[in-house]
Amino acid sequence: MSHPLNTPIGRFGIVTFEGTGEQCVATLPAHGLRNPLTGLPTAAPLAMLLDHVGGLTNHLRRGEGEWTVSTELSVELSPEAADMIAADQTPVTGRAWPVADKARTAMVLCEFSIGGVVIGTGSVRSFYITADQFTDPPGDAEHLTAKTGLAAIMAVEPDPSGAAVLHQHADPVLNNSLGVVHGGVAATGLELVASAAVNAGRTNAPLRTGSLRVNFLRRLVAGGECRYTATASHVGRSTGVADAQAFGADGQLALTARFTGYR
Repeated sequence: MSHPLNTPIGRFGIVTFEGTGEQCVATLPAHGLRNPLTGLPTAAPLAMLLDHVGGLTNHLRRGEGEWTVSTELSVELSPEAADMIAADQTPVTGRAWPVADKARTAMVLCEFSIGGVVIGTGSVRSFYITADQFTDPPGDAEHLTAKTGLAAIMAVEPDPSGAAVLHQHADPVLNNSLGVVHGGVAATGLELVASAAVNAGRTNAPLRTGSLRVNFLRRLVAGGECRYTATASHVGRSTGVADAQAFGADGQLALTARFTGYR
């Protein structure tokens, strides 16, 4: 099933093939996408795919009157994943399945593959809430057109200072049904700035994504002071570690992440 272009899932070109409380399978066309801060091929959109298949698996197990929000997200990739995505036009497949029974929270595991070759794994933990107010996707023609390039898809803009900072502009297409930035979009933004931080000044042999661990602290509202920023805490010849944050329109911290890259 394809998704409307005026939704976050549709904006990223995700196609869902199976969606139940037992398993979800979807694809994302990541080939050709590059980090707007570094210009390098990127595996960052796999965070979006993970949040979709993992979040949907948990969401479909909700009880009456319940809704779900992501609280934790973790991506573990082969360091060659970005290169494999860049070399193969086959969309990345994400398959998610539940771990243990649903309680107040629920957890899923995910496997990423290209053409049957596994390139990584992931996990999503969701929290069940009570929600009764939802927003509809925008319906005007402006928001029903496809976007080219990751910066346009995500409505982000690099900071003119050259630092590892992306400004998140307001775009209703990128909001979830609760009217805030989709968790997968935010996690993708954190990966982009973290990767840029560990590769700052590196002229060859870039450090590629090994792991990304995200904590969702509060809802992220775009526009205003909303931005993703990262600082490298260690950069060596073969590994690098960075801490990333997402701040909302009001300047308050909304998400944190720890990134590890490998040569």
